[in-house]
Amino acid sequence: MRKILVVVDCQKDFIDGALGFEGASDILPGIIERIKEYKDNGDEVVYTLDTHTEDYMNTQEGKNLPVPHCIKGSEGFALADCLKDALEDCRAFEKPAFGSLELAEYLNSQAKDLSAIEVCGLVSNICVISNAVIAKAAAPEAEIIVDSKLTASFDPKRHEETLDILKGVQVTVL
Repeated sequence: MRKILVVVDCQKDFIDGALGFEGASDILPGIIERIKEYKDNGDEVVYTLDTHTEDYMNTQEGKNLPVPHCIKGSEGFALADCLKDALEDCRAFEKPAFGSLELAEYLNSQAKDLSAIEVCGLVSNICVISNAVIAKAAAPEAEIIVDSKLTASFDPKRHEETLDILKGVQVTVL
């Protein structure tokens, strides 16, 4: 049985750009180490990219979160510099919303061979939880894991609440 690590939205705009926050960069060394562990074990690593266009402010998300970010082709859309080499040979999923249906389809196509799917990255109470729940639906017999040290939020209280919610939907929170 295989394992997959899903690195969610570790893009510049969430670290030190438009929606950057204190503590976002603190999780990156641990994520780099986890990527190395998965690759060394012969397991797969994939990642998501929050992907918006110039008309972001006219979207549902833009109306509720009126901060243009992760505009495709912008500096803020890029992966954190420290992750570029680690993820250069990994499958990427661009997503226009919090969760990735393309990622769900991929995980579902691999589900019979998966023992675990680990989700890490940014932001815990938005895109990490969305993709962890999607992973649970796509591969219901795989263990879904979120390491609390490999995700963060701009709101520490929501971060802790998110970890509790994940436990409630049978996600293993480390």
